[in-house]
Amino acid sequence: MSTDLRSVLHSQDRPGMRAGTPTCDPEPMVRCLIVDDSLRFLDAARGLLERQGITVVGVASNSADALRRSGELRPDVTLLDIDLGGESGLELARRLHDQAGPAPAPVILISTHAEQDYAELIAASPAIGFLPKTALSADAIHQLLAGRGDDGLPGG
Repeated sequence: MSTDLRSVLHSQDRPGMRAGTPTCDPEPMVRCLIVDDSLRFLDAARGLLERQGITVVGVASNSADALRRSGELRPDVTLLDIDLGGESGLELARRLHDQAGPAPAPVILISTHAEQDYAELIAASPAIGFLPKTALSADAIHQLLAGRGDDGLPGG
């Protein structure tokens, strides 16, 4: 089944519908890479977002893995922790943006810290926005993607 077809058809049965029946989902399927040094957060975020309709195509816990996974998986959006232990998520955001060429996937910075703690650095980064980890949701991701003038999907 092609990726385009998968976004229109669901393989799970819904009451009153046959498997494979087209649905009219209001949001397109978004493919997401999550980068965070906390394995506990990666598991929790993946579970939450997948239950809310985001496809988590991969996770990474450091810059090297994030750069490799991003190049391999070509996500529609990357959620990136500002503080990756001993590494800077802000620097990684720049590297992801530079590595991607003319059409980089959007990056959304995430943190347990308040946005105002990093406001100037966030504004100077190539990221499209910031989400506190406590506010992470599919709706919040869709809102940030819509705010950049497209749905975050290729050709969008």
